[in-house]
Amino acid sequence: MNEESGREFGWDDVIQNDGQEFEPIPEGDYDFVIDKFERSRSSGSAKLPPCNMAVVYFRINHKGREVTIRENYILHSKLEWKLSELFCAAGLKKKGEPLKMCWNQLPGKTGTAKVGLRPGTKDASKMFNFIDKLYAKEAQGFQPGRF
Repeated sequence: MNEESGREFGWDDVIQNDGQEFEPIPEGDYDFVIDKFERSRSSGSAKLPPCNMAVVYFRINHKGREVTIRENYILHSKLEWKLSELFCAAGLKKKGEPLKMCWNQLPGKTGTAKVGLRPGTKDASKMFNFIDKLYAKEAQGFQPGRF
């Protein structure tokens, strides 16, 4: 097993890594690449029952620094607009048309997002990035003479 994927610690191992200080990027529009998604389950809330949930990882390059923003997509009809926004931004869905969600096609897709900042839930003095809006990808039709 390579060191990059990590390793299990023994009960008496020595530890040293304190982690990195997180510095959020400024609010604004950024190009992104979807690195991966994970299938998960939301525990539900006062507004939604427990549901399937996709955790999508967006990679953004800001001034040479790679930042990953994790966003949850709950598979519920009340949030269908958000699912549609994701697939439109990835260029897999056209606005107004139905689409069978094709999750395995998301990794590697690119698009543009409006990134926002919000205070942390455990420590309001720390700010964290989130995906505020995903912009629909323009239809890339055939254009004569253009390669």
